[in-house]
Amino acid sequence: MEKNTKFEAKIKEKRWDKSKEFVVLERWKKEGTPRFKRDELSRSPVLIIDTPPPYPSGKWHVAGAAHYVQHDIIARFFRMRGYNVLLPFYADRNGLPVEVSVEKKTGLNPHELSSTPEGREKFLQLCKKELDEVERELVEILSRLGCSYEYWKNGTDSEEYRKITQSTFIDLWNRGLIYFAERPVNWCPRCRTTLSDAELEYVSKETFLYYIKFTLNDGNSITVATTRPELLGACKAIIYNPKDERYKELKGKKAISPIYGKEIPIIESEAADPTFGTGLVMVCSYGDSTDMRLFRELGLEPIVLIDKNGRMNEASGFLKGMSVSEARERIAQELEKAGVLVKKERISHTIPVCWRCGTPIEFIHVNEYFLKQVEFKEKLLSELDTMKFYPDMHKQKLVDWIKSVATDWPISRDRYYGTEIPVWKCKKCGNILLPKEFKYYRPWKDEPPFEKCPHCGAGKEFLEGEKKVFDTWFDSSISMLYVTGYKRDQELFEKVRDSVLRPQGYEIIRTWLYYSVLRVYQLTGKMPFKWVRITGMGLDERGEAMHKSKGNVIDPFPVIDEYGADAFRFWSAASAKVGYDYRFSHQLLRTGQLFATKIWNIARFISQFPDPGENFAGMTELDASAIALMRKYFRKYLKGFDEMDTFEPTMTAYEFIWNIFASHYVEVVKRRAYNDSGIFSEVEQRSAWATLHLLLRASLKMIAPVMPFVTDEIWRNIGYGDTIHKEKFDGIDLESKGEEQAILMEMVVKINNDIWKFKMERGMKLNDPINKEVFLPPVLKVASKDIESFHKLEKVSYVEPPSDAKQVGEIVWIRE
Repeated sequence: MEKNTKFEAKIKEKRWDKSKEFVVLERWKKEGTPRFKRDELSRSPVLIIDTPPPYPSGKWHVAGAAHYVQHDIIARFFRMRGYNVLLPFYADRNGLPVEVSVEKKTGLNPHELSSTPEGREKFLQLCKKELDEVERELVEILSRLGCSYEYWKNGTDSEEYRKITQSTFIDLWNRGLIYFAERPVNWCPRCRTTLSDAELEYVSKETFLYYIKFTLNDGNSITVATTRPELLGACKAIIYNPKDERYKELKGKKAISPIYGKEIPIIESEAADPTFGTGLVMVCSYGDSTDMRLFRELGLEPIVLIDKNGRMNEASGFLKGMSVSEARERIAQELEKAGVLVKKERISHTIPVCWRCGTPIEFIHVNEYFLKQVEFKEKLLSELDTMKFYPDMHKQKLVDWIKSVATDWPISRDRYYGTEIPVWKCKKCGNILLPKEFKYYRPWKDEPPFEKCPHCGAGKEFLEGEKKVFDTWFDSSISMLYVTGYKRDQELFEKVRDSVLRPQGYEIIRTWLYYSVLRVYQLTGKMPFKWVRITGMGLDERGEAMHKSKGNVIDPFPVIDEYGADAFRFWSAASAKVGYDYRFSHQLLRTGQLFATKIWNIARFISQFPDPGENFAGMTELDASAIALMRKYFRKYLKGFDEMDTFEPTMTAYEFIWNIFASHYVEVVKRRAYNDSGIFSEVEQRSAWATLHLLLRASLKMIAPVMPFVTDEIWRNIGYGDTIHKEKFDGIDLESKGEEQAILMEMVVKINNDIWKFKMERGMKLNDPINKEVFLPPVLKVASKDIESFHKLEKVSYVEPPSDAKQVGEIVWIRE
């Protein structure tokens, strides 16, 4: 036996110092980030993470950073599981927000500036500079948090990405899935661009409901209620619900619109709500999306009264030039003068607004490019089960959205910082010309890639480049194709396309997820993802979403400075189960900070003992049981990650490391490890050393994906190897066999709790001896020396307790 040996810890510092994270970062920087191995596709399973490319529109708050930390945790876990993982990071840089930001900072009007090629180029450069500055900060945050992303500088505004977007457009156009047409669209007068249905938000607004008298062609009159009297000149029908008995006699009659004097048919339609207003509804072009649908279904000829600037046009007559609100007020005055405004009442009304700027949208006719989607609804719904959702409850949101799609997707926008639509139009014959695929085109600037119009033979001077750009979702919806090498590395694409994980928030299910599903299915005939991981919303400590307007945005850098990156990552992982909203929590951050120190202290204690190796012969039954219990926890840990969760694995690792390993096993075997008393044999002592090291290695591996800094520093300092982040879980026997072997250690945990409770209730110190007779279950006799020396039990019997003994806990009995 090794008695009275002086042990010296390899780890000297008594506490984990978060400033060491900078040392670790520098080391990782020199060693390089773990990278996807293109040449090892056949040697190991593959995981491609379709990372959400963040939009660099401003400073990240803690919830945004936590979202990306979770992706990194998932990637680190699967690398340790033996997967060849691709975790790219690049920015989604196209779209309106940067234009708005540049406009606010410079005072420049993008529409005026971009009216010439030179001005447009200047504006685009200003946008690029703004994006570069913000993107640098995003990369800095992820680096400080120890994230292992492969940083790709080619974001969605790069030529590499944009040529893929343009090529998919050309492909779908040639297959007849994209067309150019004049259609009613959702229009934002502030942003001066078309919006898809998915880009609308709905808000409740105080407004008036106007009751207007219409004269019938038989001399009688009716009263119609509307919130949009300014559209009276575009009213083409009045409808009532066929179940509304009040208006049965109106069928086939016509009404005369006040002021404008137009004859309007009265029609039955289930779109009319008998409980709203009078139950009679004006059908105008266009008051809302229902009007758009009814004009289509009833074959009505629209009159558009509102222009792209949100003002009344010449077709509105005396209202021309007014804003919508001014026109509403003015026509109400005219109706009152004419004696046909019966009344107006204040109501709360839900209206659609632009999701970017909050401006109420209008419905106007615009020439746009449309992608067919309505005809794909049933096909998409039938294929959704090929993707596994985590958690499954969020799948229904996608199902509901697909079912709600009623019109084709307008994919073009009258903006500037976006992927250009690769089209030229012949001004002589009117035909649309498309170039060859896989080249980046800027039609507003580039020479036409045609010598002449292939339809009419007109020369280049007749070929005009398209000035529109794509909806940013048309770009970002092909992110899966971008990261898998679609049409650039087709061999890679075919090998990895069925191994893609999409992680994202539930708030963009109807946009990014839906459009990705639609686009990839149209292009490849298959669903884009094997797994879809949906996270909740990041909230402040009161449970409110973080917004600048609320003043509750929390900068991640001061939080990281105070608690450390590992603690931040612990909060990110442990704040909620996957799919649920997660709150910022100082308490969890402190817990993470204390946990890092606890792991450090466990390792410091163990580092003083030699490591006999994992295949040590002569393991005691208690040590074997502790290892079996660790494996039981490890299986639960793996199951959590297999379900793409971070909460369950993190809390499982925390429970084992702190509440089992540190609080019970280490304490119980500490005397055997030192063996100062000499009561343990050399084999028993070395068994303790081997088990301590084995459990420490397993513990470090368990928590390494979540807390990579402290675990890597410990791993190297103790001498376990180069870096923990190249280790695999395959060194741990995870078979479920022999679970009964864990019972012994579980009973030791119960004994410890029982005896500690007994001592505390009697005002004893935990290291005070018990001189009363203690009765323990016979099965524990194999661990008698550890138990008795730890608790200082002077009289112990491993038998069934006698009748005069008192039960002092779950399994401990004492004769007082």
